[in-house]
Amino acid sequence: MRSYMKEHMPLYVYVSVLFITGVVFGVVIVQALTLEQKQELSRHLGNFFQMVDIGLEWDKQHSFLQSFLLNFKWLALICLLGLSVIGLPFILFMDFLKGVLIGFTVGFMVGEYAWKGMLFALASVVPQNLLLIPALIICSVTSIAFGLHLLKSRFLRQHLSNSLSFSKFIGTTFSLAVLLIVVSLYEALLSPLIMQWVTPILVS
Repeated sequence: MRSYMKEHMPLYVYVSVLFITGVVFGVVIVQALTLEQKQELSRHLGNFFQMVDIGLEWDKQHSFLQSFLLNFKWLALICLLGLSVIGLPFILFMDFLKGVLIGFTVGFMVGEYAWKGMLFALASVVPQNLLLIPALIICSVTSIAFGLHLLKSRFLRQHLSNSLSFSKFIGTTFSLAVLLIVVSLYEALLSPLIMQWVTPILVS
């Protein structure tokens, strides 16, 4: 593990910084929205808060499947891009885009609802992403490292063990897929309950 971290630490730092840059960019985009765009988004959010406040019924099974499939597709796409080698730059773009989406979501809620928006973001956005974001970063680094391994062994004609690297790649991907199940269970079972507890503060 120590050898692995030493070898891949630059990639972890680079991907993490890229993600954080995306978060900052997402917040900046919020500031660039026109008044009409902010009002439209605020109206949709307001309708959602009203529905949650009056006791919106959640289909837990559907919510779990929807959450898992969405997160798994993101994970699978990163893995496929790593296998393709030429897709490595797109992995970095996906990490940046994920940061933009989170930064925009949190930035808009805080901008529109101040501390109430921050409270809702902490309850509905942050918890699952404490697991999801590290999982995506690990997947990205593993995929990039494997893609670079393939590049060296096939195109640069360096004699490297592809089978060992591929087994690590598959093992890591499988472990992260299991972690996504935990994330999806939280989003389906606990997140709605927490949102129902926080929402009355927003609509009051």
